Amino acid sequence: MTQQTLRADDGHSHAADCCGAHADGHDHAHGHDHPHAHGASCHGEDGGRVQIAAPPPGATVWKVGGMDCASCATTITTALGRMPGISDIHISITNETLTLALDESRTTAATVEQQIGKLGYTAERVAAKAVAQPIAQDKPRRWWSERKMQVALTAGLLLAVAYAASLLLPQAAYGVFVAASLIAAVPIARRAIMAAIAGAPFTIEMLMTIAVVGALVIGAAEEAAVVVFLFSIGEVLEGVAANRARAGIKALGALIPQTALVENAGGLKEVPAASLAPGDIVVVRPGDRVPADGTVEEGTSSVDESPITGESVPKSKAPGAEVFAGSINQDAALKLRVTRAAKDNMIARIVALVEEAQEAKAPTERFIDRFARLYMPFIVGLAILVAAVPPLAFGGAWNEWLYRGLTLLLIGCPCALVISVPAAIASGLAAGARHGLLVKGGAILETLARIQAVAFDKTGTLTEGRPAVTDVIATDGRATDLVAMAAAVERHSNHPLAKAIVARADRDGAAGTAATAVRAVAGKGMEGLIGETRIFIGAPRFAAERASLDAATIEAIARLEDDGKTVTVVVADGAAAGLIALRDEPRRDAAAGIGALKGLGVGAVMLTGDNARTGSAIARLLGIEVRAEMLPADKAVAVKEMAAIKTIAMVGDGINDAPALASAHVGIAMGSGTDVALEAADAALLKNDVGDVAALVRLARATMANIHQNIGIALALKAIFLVTTVTGATGLWMAIVADTGGTVLVTLNALRLLGHFRQRIASPTAAPQPAMAAR
Repeated sequence: MTQQTLRADDGHSHAADCCGAHADGHDHAHGHDHPHAHGASCHGEDGGRVQIAAPPPGATVWKVGGMDCASCATTITTALGRMPGISDIHISITNETLTLALDESRTTAATVEQQIGKLGYTAERVAAKAVAQPIAQDKPRRWWSERKMQVALTAGLLLAVAYAASLLLPQAAYGVFVAASLIAAVPIARRAIMAAIAGAPFTIEMLMTIAVVGALVIGAAEEAAVVVFLFSIGEVLEGVAANRARAGIKALGALIPQTALVENAGGLKEVPAASLAPGDIVVVRPGDRVPADGTVEEGTSSVDESPITGESVPKSKAPGAEVFAGSINQDAALKLRVTRAAKDNMIARIVALVEEAQEAKAPTERFIDRFARLYMPFIVGLAILVAAVPPLAFGGAWNEWLYRGLTLLLIGCPCALVISVPAAIASGLAAGARHGLLVKGGAILETLARIQAVAFDKTGTLTEGRPAVTDVIATDGRATDLVAMAAAVERHSNHPLAKAIVARADRDGAAGTAATAVRAVAGKGMEGLIGETRIFIGAPRFAAERASLDAATIEAIARLEDDGKTVTVVVADGAAAGLIALRDEPRRDAAAGIGALKGLGVGAVMLTGDNARTGSAIARLLGIEVRAEMLPADKAVAVKEMAAIKTIAMVGDGINDAPALASAHVGIAMGSGTDVALEAADAALLKNDVGDVAALVRLARATMANIHQNIGIALALKAIFLVTTVTGATGLWMAIVADTGGTVLVTLNALRLLGHFRQRIASPTAAPQPAMAAR
């Protein structure tokens, strides 16, 4: 194999293997697509391609507590971006991390932490390499120890005291409400002022501070105290909702055990799983979780991979098989050789991919962000006009219109609108990841929801990727003897068709016959001796040179070839002993998967390098349109032509599909998550199930429906309460209820996506293929 780089018209490069041909003398006239390794590409925020990467060398990383939404990240980014010596700021809300390039000769790490603290967040410096480790579940904290909960409790207690005082000492009620408002608002005002000083004046904290101060100025102390309390409760609920959304993907990190049993000097030693390095030999007992990605050295056992791939049926693992960290060993002890360090194992890569995807903004989200940046100053200006114009121009009461202006200021906050898209995207991505569907961001989900057609590679995607014996026709009726005879000669060949015949003989228990004097007949087939009988195995046209084929045999050959099968004739001492037909059979889940797409109104087409006859035969079985005799470059051209008139996805299993994958609106890699697939694909299906293509489309559509619901909820609430505020029908406390309630409502609605697959019926499989004929 030689590595080269395929370059699509969009300028993006993809690694590709140049496959050579078999040269053992067979000529079975078979025409497969080459089996492929995984490869695709990932759309970034700007529509280009992004790669998942650990923090760059020299980066400084902090764990930041208290970030619950995009506005938190914006406030921190704006504040730190104004400080000297700081650049390349990146915040992950999902992972609660801040990564930046820091010149400590101009700004120290301690100064950065102080600034973050002034904004109302906590910051703990961590090693950059820790970011690449799987996320473990945070230790549970007492509910009353959370800063936001402490603020809410304080505000609630002060409000209760104020109401009690108003009953016992009515004349002191106003002063008590003022004190309650000011004390409860201090933490909020401090954050607002620090954010404004740092360059972020339009924050919800600033709007709250202005509203509270304004309410006190016009004598609405009771309402000011209620508003602060309700805002604090809303902050707590937002934090709970955000943590719930994070938990979906963080739970993956908890799958990896803390310790591992390493073989050491003939014995076993317990070591931290994070310390395992490639080459280490570990023992996994029945019932234990696998501590690292590796390959089986000794032992055979069933392994439950459902936590990683979502596949419910345990897989049998024998020496040489690959095993993923976090999977559960079931039957017997396994000895594994570690192949990847903790930071590179399957779970770590899945977590990193999902985090990166959640940070890459979808087009709708980018539009909402741009809208919010203009909307906030507009609302502030409108509130000023509402408060000032009626009294100045029409003689309205200052207190009344100032009150309405303050109410408008609160109800106009775009928190619910801003969080409506990222909350839904994050939930959709996490739900997909937990079921073996990896998607590189909201932009890909949005495109998947609009998919009108899906193009499939054939070999390894819709078919098994290797030929299998489908028909055995013996002239004397003894099919097992014919397979045994052919296998005896074919055992000396490495050709895929020869291996398929040998596999059939082994399966049927017909592997006892031995052949001698076996040799390849250049370009024609194989021949050898079984006892004194000379055996030749080859394509019909070469077999006809050695034996006379009667009309029935010729008719059978034609019928089998019309079905897209490769026919091998077995000749014994100059007479045709029988026919063996082979074909790369459709996967059992292929027909059902294509049917599921059609049920969603999505068309499907198969692209193959096979000859038209073979391609058509497979297409008939699957009920799919076919384009045959296509080279990788031809597939790319075909996909581009289709993409020009409709939104199309390309599903492939390998590097040779890279040009077509890059040419589609979305490239989807089939397979169990190889390095190339995970790092380069727009989306990857870890369960290697064709039905998951339809599942991915359903998830994308559900996510976009959720986004539309959230935007509708947010805008409807704003529209209703803006009108009722200007007309004086609602006051300050109702404004904050509507604002906070809207934020919590859209977040909870987004969290429904985490249960998307609970109602989903497991991907159906196609009807069993017809039994292989044996005549």
